[in-house]
Amino acid sequence: MVAPATDLAIDLVDVTKTYAGRVRALDGVSMQVRRGEIFGLLGPNGAGKSTLVKIMTTIVRPTTARGTILGSPIGHRPTLARVGYLPEHHRFPQYLTGRQCVEFFGAMSLMRRAERRARAAAMLDVVGMAAWADRRVGSYSKGMQQRTGLAAALVNDPELVMLDEPTDGVDPVGRAEIRDVLIRMRNEGRTVFLNSHLLGEVEMVSDRVAIMLKGRVEAQGSMAELTAHSRAWRVTIEGAAPAWTTEFGTAVASGAQAHIELKTDDLARLQALIDRLRAEQRVIVGVRETRESLEDLFMRLVRDVDGRAKAVGAANITGGR
Repeated sequence: MVAPATDLAIDLVDVTKTYAGRVRALDGVSMQVRRGEIFGLLGPNGAGKSTLVKIMTTIVRPTTARGTILGSPIGHRPTLARVGYLPEHHRFPQYLTGRQCVEFFGAMSLMRRAERRARAAAMLDVVGMAAWADRRVGSYSKGMQQRTGLAAALVNDPELVMLDEPTDGVDPVGRAEIRDVLIRMRNEGRTVFLNSHLLGEVEMVSDRVAIMLKGRVEAQGSMAELTAHSRAWRVTIEGAAPAWTTEFGTAVASGAQAHIELKTDDLARLQALIDRLRAEQRVIVGVRETRESLEDLFMRLVRDVDGRAKAVGAANITGGR
């Protein structure tokens, strides 16, 4: 792979898309994806995720867009040859074999015949489809077609891989295997841009995420960054909690134990609580960090956006009277 000229694989600024009928699919999207990371793009159906991916791959023309892909302007053809892409709901000709489909994608990337044959065989093996490579795609399950699509996205040895709902229709075993492939790609130095509505899948593999709602990026960063405000500690002790623990947080009794919930990002404060408990010879059963989950964060943002939309709607109605 070519040595990077910048540490950003994707750098987008103020991307907008308005379809006919004044339907605004993207509303000023700015996004930065670092090289060599798995970046998860999350959002409900209709949030604009697939539109954004299609703009980056030049399938859809933006209304406005500034930024770069692998250091070059969006739409730069030689750069697109260094990008692998698995579209949502992709369809292969049913009469072709899996091997033929992957080799065809290699041909579209202008790979030499010997190179694309060797690379197709290797990628089909990576995604666990080597044993079915010479069977027609029409006989494949949905999961097998997804794996073949992933092999096709990798056949041109890309620096950046864009995957639009790659685990759609795949069973739990297949999802785990695809996750392993994504991690392997990252370990090889590739950048993986993962578009999905499956929060749990994204949380397991992504280094950083962006959450899109109604055409806008509402949050972007690592899970640690996005949930820092919700960081808390649960200190479990034997017996009832001393009255003074209310100075630190909330104490909740649970049978013969008590849980002291301390909401803080200050480890010195946590240590002060533990030291005081030890000084009183309290038995500390456990200390556990808690944070907002990706699902909790996502749902909170959805409620916030819906609340803002309702407030704007009410203001418009009031103003129109």
